[in-house]
This record gives sequence, C-alpha cells and structure tokens, in this order.
Amino acid sequence: MKNSDRILAVLLVILLARAADAQTTETAPPEKKLPMPGEVFRVEGRTAFVIPPDKKSDGATPWVWYAPTLTGLPGTEERWMFERFTKAGIAIAGIDVGESFGSPDGRKLFSAFHRELTEKRGFSPKPVLLGRSRGGLMTLGWAVENADKVGGFAGVYPVCNITSYPGVPKASGAYHLKPEELTAQLAEHNPIDRLAALAKAKVPLFAIHGDIDKVVPLEANSGEVRKRYQALGGEMQLIVPAGQGHNMWSGFFQCQELVDFVIANAKSQ
Repeated sequence: MKNSDRILAVLLVILLARAADAQTTETAPPEKKLPMPGEVFRVEGRTAFVIPPDKKSDGATPWVWYAPTLTGLPGTEERWMFERFTKAGIAIAGIDVGESFGSPDGRKLFSAFHRELTEKRGFSPKPVLLGRSRGGLMTLGWAVENADKVGGFAGVYPVCNITSYPGVPKASGAYHLKPEELTAQLAEHNPIDRLAALAKAKVPLFAIHGDIDKVVPLEANSGEVRKRYQALGGEMQLIVPAGQGHNMWSGFFQCQELVDFVIANAKSQ
C-alpha cells in the first residue's frame, strides 16, 4: 500500500470515529437533576424536561413553562411550588436555551419546545410562563411574540429589560450584533418595550420582586412593566417584599399568591 493510501485510510478511520462519537452524543439520553421526578429529553439537540402532574387531565395537560433551565435549574428551592402545581394537575416543563438573554436564537428554540409539547405530547396550547431572574427575559421575550399561546406570566424577580440586566454590551453576543447595533434595534427585542400584544390578548401578569434588588432593580423591571402594562389596559399583580434583594429568601419561592395565580390561569385554558 502506498503512503498516500495509508494516509487516506487513517483519515477515513478518524472521520468515521468522530461521526460515531457525534451520533452517540446526540442520541444518548441527556443528564439533568430535577427537584422532582420527571422526564429528561432533547428538543432540537437541547436538554428539556417535563415533571408530570399527579393526576391526568381529561383534556390537554395544563402546564407551567419554567425558565431558565440552565445547569442546576430548576433547583430545590422551586420544589415547594412545584409540588403544589403537580397536586393541582399541572405539569412543569422547560428547555435549556443557554445564556440567550431573550435572543431570536433562544426564542426559536422556545417555539420548537412549544410545538413538541402541544403537538406531540398533548399539552395545553396556552401554558403559564414562570421566569426566575434572567428567565424573565427568555419567557417574556417569547411571550410578546406569541401572545395567543400564553395563558399568563409569573416572575420571581424577573429580568424584563435588557438594558437593566445583563446590559447591552453583554447581551449583544447572544444576538449576533455589535453593542451599538443591538442598541439601535432594542425596541425590536426588549420585552419591556413590546408589551402591547400581551395587553391586547388580556394575558394576566404576576411578579414578586424585592424592593432593594441591586442585580435586577425593581424600578427598571417588574415595577416599570406594571406601569406600562396598566397604561396599555393590561392587568398585573405585583408583590414587593420589603427589605429583600436578589437572594434566596424562602418567601420568593413559597409564595401562595404566585401558586394561586399559576394554578388559576393554567387550568382556565
């Protein structure tokens, strides 16, 4: 065998091995630790999960769409409210779209996830979206473009304003734009500037947000959303715990008003 033939043979073996590794990685079940028993699977190559309800619904399964589904999230702190959702017959689901900051790439993955659950798994076409911190950008960013597919939005100190967090310079990479380009196009992407469709569709909003939050300031996020949403004719309930910031205070995650809001709006669809 000529040297050139040997080299080609070696290259072929390497390419086949890499292809096999890639296929194995793609088809192997994804790993994710959930705060409650559930199914972990892939949608568009991304890790997704469903925590089923304790009892099946007669019709489409009502559900809560949680974000961000990053490593370690949802966490054990969500277990209290998740248990109440499942006991009420409501599933919890989410998809890891990475640090997308509400970008078109993340919104596209959200749409694929919605199709997976509603068209293939019998879930309600109108989930209640639940955004924790930067999960607010992900959920609201999708919701303002899909108001007809949203039963409600609830947030735990949710980010609603790109300029507030993470800031345009940090977010611009996820948008494949330079900071000055994203600034020029901000009104096309920033959820806080795009609330009209949700208000027109009469989608109810809820948030619990501390009054001394320095990471995601109340005034620039949930407070400003409520102000703008009410001006548009929409309804938003806002709970402001005094003396609380962007922290793991149990009251954020064991909020009966939030649970009641989610259950009422998830089951009314």
